[in-house]
Amino acid sequence: MKTAPEKTHLEKLKSKILSYTKVPDAVLEEEMRYYECLELRKGDMLVAPGQFVHHFYYVAAGCIYYYKLEDGEQKVMEFYTEDVFFTDLPAYVKGTPSNYFLKATEKSLVYAVKKSDAENSFKKSHELERFGRLSMQEAFMKIFTRVERLSSRTNEERYLRLMEKRPDLFQRVPQYLIASYLGITPVGLSKLRKRLGKGQ
Repeated sequence: MKTAPEKTHLEKLKSKILSYTKVPDAVLEEEMRYYECLELRKGDMLVAPGQFVHHFYYVAAGCIYYYKLEDGEQKVMEFYTEDVFFTDLPAYVKGTPSNYFLKATEKSLVYAVKKSDAENSFKKSHELERFGRLSMQEAFMKIFTRVERLSSRTNEERYLRLMEKRPDLFQRVPQYLIASYLGITPVGLSKLRKRLGKGQ
């Protein structure tokens, strides 16, 4: 029997799927059987370079960050927080080893569905196939728009946008990771926050 918190998280997962397309109740209940609940501690790794990526994930609670190492430094691509689907899309889609990390920045609860199970469900249901396509498109666009922002906006513009759209990250994520995500140094971020009156 599922505990109350787990049932609550499952309901959120169902609602997220239904936000993409209508799915018959019986089909949706069958789909839930394929999702495995993973409890992660701070620092736990979902994916590391060299691994094959066989799962698509949903964040029920917590924060996962997506990054790579360049010359020994972490280059943060994205932060995935509550009510978001994610994976390492290049490795997942192409079936090649990952070049990235997916790691929990805090205690997190994630649901994982195997690629083979997901694809089988897509074959059985047009509604689930549509959900799969749209959720993967959304995951891709998160990375694409982040890269676009790095090339087309100033440091200040990127910082202010993050403050507006995702202010919670500044309390949940170390500042050096936020600096990496914004494409600036930790010192640069500190100076920017002080100049804009947000250094406290």
